[in-house]
Amino acid sequence: MPARRILSLWFPRLGAERLLRGMRGLPPTPFAVIAEVGNAQVLSSLNAEAEAEGLRVGQPLRDARAMCPDLTTRLRNPQAEAAFLSVLRRWAGKFSPWVAEEPPASLVIDLTGSAHLYGGEEGVLAAVAEDCTGLGLTVQTGIADTVGGAWALARFAGKGGEAARSGDAIDQEARATRSRAVKRHWTRGGAAPTLAAPPAPVGRIAAPGQIRQALAPLPLAALRIDKDTVAALSRLGLRQVGDIAGMPRAALARRFGAGLVRRLDQAFGVEPEPVSPARPEHHFAVRLSFPDPIGLPDDIMAGIDRLLPALSERLSAKGRGARRVRLQAFRADHTMQEIELGLARPSAEPDRIRGLLMLKLAEIEPGFGIDALRLEAHVTEPVHARQHRGHLDAAEAAIARQEGTRRKDAETALDDLIGRLGARIGMEAITRLLPAESHIPEKSAQVLAAAWSEPAGAWPPRVAPRPLLLFRPDPVAAPEVATPPASFRWRRRDFVTARATGPERIAPEWWLDEPDWRSGPRDYWRVETEGGERLWLYYAHGGAMSGGWFCQGVFG
Repeated sequence: MPARRILSLWFPRLGAERLLRGMRGLPPTPFAVIAEVGNAQVLSSLNAEAEAEGLRVGQPLRDARAMCPDLTTRLRNPQAEAAFLSVLRRWAGKFSPWVAEEPPASLVIDLTGSAHLYGGEEGVLAAVAEDCTGLGLTVQTGIADTVGGAWALARFAGKGGEAARSGDAIDQEARATRSRAVKRHWTRGGAAPTLAAPPAPVGRIAAPGQIRQALAPLPLAALRIDKDTVAALSRLGLRQVGDIAGMPRAALARRFGAGLVRRLDQAFGVEPEPVSPARPEHHFAVRLSFPDPIGLPDDIMAGIDRLLPALSERLSAKGRGARRVRLQAFRADHTMQEIELGLARPSAEPDRIRGLLMLKLAEIEPGFGIDALRLEAHVTEPVHARQHRGHLDAAEAAIARQEGTRRKDAETALDDLIGRLGARIGMEAITRLLPAESHIPEKSAQVLAAAWSEPAGAWPPRVAPRPLLLFRPDPVAAPEVATPPASFRWRRRDFVTARATGPERIAPEWWLDEPDWRSGPRDYWRVETEGGERLWLYYAHGGAMSGGWFCQGVFG
C-alpha cells in the first residue's frame, strides 16, 4: 500500500484577489478587504502591493490609511469568499477526488496514488502554480505524510523559529515604525538602508517518512497552536518544532495542556487526522426545449408531463423527495418567468407535484411564446421506503375499485390538502397545534407550520377541561375573596353566577419570570352565568403584583 501523501494549498490573499479578478485591466494599486471586528474596521486581506507598503492583516483601517493614503478598500463578504473556496475545491478535484476545505482560505488534498498522473509530486506543484497564475491567485503549497505536516510546510517553509518579542530589536518593533527605526539606526555617509523584503513563499515537499526532519526547523506556530502557547514556549527558549519534538509528552501536557501534545502527534502522524471531502451536492433538474414557441396552457402542461417522470426518476434513484419545486419558463424575448411551490411532505410522485403545478400555472404569462421549460427540485429531503400492503388490504382495495370508489390514505390526503392550500396562501400560513410540556394553560400547546411538522399521535390527558377560546387575562370587577363571586362585571357587562366548579390550583413556573404570572398562584373556576355564558375565571393570590379576579377563557 503506498504511503499516505497530503497536499495543502493555502491562498494567503484569497479575499483580495477574489475581488481583483473582477477588476482586471486596472493599474496595480494597494488594495485591501475590510472586516468588522469588535466595532472596529480592520484589514482582513491584502494584495501584494499593499503588503509592500508595510500593511498587514489585522491592522486597523485608520492606521493603514495613515501609512498608505492611496489604499483602495472593499468590504468583506464572508459568504462570497466561502462560495469562491468551494469553487476552488471543485477545481482541485482534478488532482484527486479527496479534497476538503479548510476555511477561510485553504484546501487539503489526499494525493495518495494520484501524483504519478502529473509526473510526480513536483509535477503536481507545477500544475497547481500554473493554474493559480492563470486564475490570478497567490498560492503556497506543502506536501507531507500528514495533514498537519503539509499545513505547516505550506505556511512556514523556509522560516525559522522566532524569538519572543522584547522590543529591543528593530524587527520586533511595530511595523508602522520600522521605517523610522531604520533611519534612526542609519549612520550618515551613504544611502539609507532599505527594509528587507519577506522571503517569497515557496512550496516544500517532505520526503516520505521524513516528516520529523522537515518540521524540526519550523517555528512552533506551524503546529497550529494558539499564540499564547507559542509565547509561553518562546519565553522558555523553545522556538522551533525540533526543540519540543523529543520532550516527554506528559510534562508538555501538564505545563501547556493536551492541545499542544495532540497537535504535535497529528503533525508527526502518531494520531490519525483524516481528510474528509465534501459530499457532492445533489442536483435535480430537467429541461425541455421546443422547436417552436408555445403559449397555450394545454401545451405547457404537456411539456410538464414530459418533465415530471424524468425528474421523479432522478429523485427516486437517490432516495430523495422534492420539498420545493421551481418551474422556469424561458420566453422568446429572452426573458424568464418562474413559479415556485412547496409540498407538505417530500415526495417523488409525479401526480402529487402535477396537481400543485396546475394550481399556479395561470401565473405564467407566455408573452411571445415559450422556448423552453426547466423543472427543478431545489429543496429535497430523504424519502424512506414504506411497507407494501398485505393481501387483506389489497383485496379490500380491489373491492373498493370495483364499487367505483377510491380509498386514499388519510395522511397522504392531508398532505395533499396542505400542499394545495399552501400553493394559494403560502405554506407558512397553515399551522397546527401540538402538545407542549408545560402545565401553564397558555403554554400547553405550541403552534408549528403544518408542512414542516408531524401531527400529534395523542394529546396527554387533562386533569380538568380547558376552554375552547383562550386569551390573555382580563381583569374582573368582583370582591377580592377566594370563593366565586355571586355577581361580577367583565368587559362592561354585569354577570350573575349560576353555578361554579373548582377550584383548580396552578402555580407559576418558579424557574422562569413570566410577567403575567407575577400575581402568584391561581385558583381556576369554571363559572356558568344566568345568561348562559361559560367563563374560565381565576383568583390570583398575589405575589410580586397584586392579585384579584381575572377571566382567561370562554368555553364553547
